[in-house]
Amino acid sequence: MEYSEKVMDHFENPRNVGVLEDANAVGEVGNPRCGDIMRISMKIDDETDVVEDIKFQTFGCGAAIAVSSVLTEMVKGRTTEEALEIDNQAVVEELGGLPNVKVHCSVLGEEGITAALKVYYDEHPEKTPPPNLADKVASLEACATHEHQEKM
Repeated sequence: MEYSEKVMDHFENPRNVGVLEDANAVGEVGNPRCGDIMRISMKIDDETDVVEDIKFQTFGCGAAIAVSSVLTEMVKGRTTEEALEIDNQAVVEELGGLPNVKVHCSVLGEEGITAALKVYYDEHPEKTPPPNLADKVASLEACATHEHQEKM
């Protein structure tokens, strides 16, 4: 399996690793089939909805770590609406590609952002969430339900 130089760089030198103690948006997602688990913590400015800081903790393969690292760089400094526009394909492109068997790791990154932003907007009912958040949350919940049913 061959990885791009950028994937290897983000795997060997991951950026934004850790936990934000003052995070106001935290999401955790996992893929039971491959064992990857990602926790995203963000500090979002309550007035501007800009992601001021973001950190990750990922338990998984090198591709999952690289995805988490590059995703944090792509999201930091963007509004929550802009962050939700970053889909798994954008992450794969930013990394210079991923082997087909590892593309699911990029989906995990997209789901991690969605999960964290769901928490943020659930805890701030006075705010209007980005229009695509509801669709992404529904998709995330459908995947979780499907994966739970597969285990039975």
